[in-house]
Amino acid sequence: MNYRLTIQYDGTEFSGWQMQEGSRTVQGELTRVLSLLEGSEIVVHGAGRTDAGVHAEGQVASVRLGRVMEPERLAAALNGNLARDLRVIEVRKAPDDFHARLHAVGKTYCYRVFNERFASPFWARYALQEGRGLDLGLMREAARLFVGRHDWTAFSAAQAEVKTRVRTLTELEISERRSERGRGRLLTIRASAEGFLRYMVRSIAGALLAAGRGELGAETLRRAIETGERPLSVVTAPAHGLTLVEVRYGEESGADM
Repeated sequence: MNYRLTIQYDGTEFSGWQMQEGSRTVQGELTRVLSLLEGSEIVVHGAGRTDAGVHAEGQVASVRLGRVMEPERLAAALNGNLARDLRVIEVRKAPDDFHARLHAVGKTYCYRVFNERFASPFWARYALQEGRGLDLGLMREAARLFVGRHDWTAFSAAQAEVKTRVRTLTELEISERRSERGRGRLLTIRASAEGFLRYMVRSIAGALLAAGRGELGAETLRRAIETGERPLSVVTAPAHGLTLVEVRYGEESGADM
């Protein structure tokens, strides 16, 4: 039976998604528990490889098991053997050909910024603390330049092993609210695309922060997108502010069986 798992995790204590020898990873923990339940080694496929420190509210994985278990029972068995920073929030039976990564048609990430002079203990693990003032209008002006189909060479990892760095960013919205727990201003950068390159969202977040501080103008940003040369003022934002929110699948994939 092929299963689709929806997963949440606090990435603080993980060395990312992908299995690594001698490191604690999300894929490694799921593989360990599922292999225990199956009684033999299995393979878990994730929708994407989150880096060390990155969190997930809606990561998706697929796994094929020889034994048939009802989804609720499988979810309970997994969560009974996983640590508290990793949870399977839903299990569904999936078509035989469903693959979490190959059938994904889009993803949404959020990058959160706690914009106060003090660091809130309630956001320390999940948002970047920025003590300098951020102009939301300037950030939104910069965000409009990113939306669309571009070559993201200036805003991705230099060593990314991909055939092309062209991606279509369908959404880049910045919202603000007052966090009652943190007692301060919380900014959320929400980005959606057909797919992302490594460090792409964190690089975009770094550019928007530089724009919000008045360090990066629209013309410089436009030139960076066109030439692939990153401005010195753009620093890749730290991993802990980033969360994978959602993975989307088309109807033809049968993923919502």
